[in-house]
Amino acid sequence: MPDRNISKSVIKRLPVYLRILDQLIRRRVDMVSSKELSAESGFTAEQIRKDLAYFGAFGTRGAGYNTVYLREKIIKIIGLDKKIETIVIGAGNLGTALTRYNSTKNPYVNVIAVFDHDSRLVGKMIDGIEIYPIDEAPKYIEQNKIRVAIIAVPAAAAQEVVDTVVRHGVKALLNFAPVKLNVPSDVHVHNADLTIELQSLIYYSSAEEERKERLKKEIKGGKSSKTFTLE
Repeated sequence: MPDRNISKSVIKRLPVYLRILDQLIRRRVDMVSSKELSAESGFTAEQIRKDLAYFGAFGTRGAGYNTVYLREKIIKIIGLDKKIETIVIGAGNLGTALTRYNSTKNPYVNVIAVFDHDSRLVGKMIDGIEIYPIDEAPKYIEQNKIRVAIIAVPAAAAQEVVDTVVRHGVKALLNFAPVKLNVPSDVHVHNADLTIELQSLIYYSSAEEERKERLKKEIKGGKSSKTFTLE
């Protein structure tokens, strides 16, 4: 488990470094500098060195980091040295897509079961992974010692579902329901609200044009170009 004194932002950056290292190793790159990691990740070289220094000295001055060695260390730091078994709650379109992606594209996570309240879906398979009735989730979680769950249910059902899985042992949740979840202090939630992400992205598609239009209006209004400010 990571030290609780290390910020969540550091922990969230580690998988980014891991993904880059995976790509470099596939390209047979043996060494990488913090500057090169910066170019790939978008984080500053200083930030990367600082993040890694929380966990030890992994690089060599003037040479950089051995990609295989650093990858192994990050895997152990995160806790991915053993494949993590997880479940998906919700077998709708989103839950199905998440199950398929993690079963084929994510080498570090093993989705072993999906749960849903819809009896029409129960018993069906998603890429070889069975859909079980939601009522069986508590027993399944306890028997298989599940500690990670992906929540892909409607907002109205999310809190009740989370209360149930947490009560039976889940300690980490990836939440795709568009609602704030209330959980005990020893349970960690990462929210992935696709709607908010898309809406915030739209700002960047329209803001520049709006600024240009405002500038044109100010010019027509007779203001000096020296007084223009673009927010």
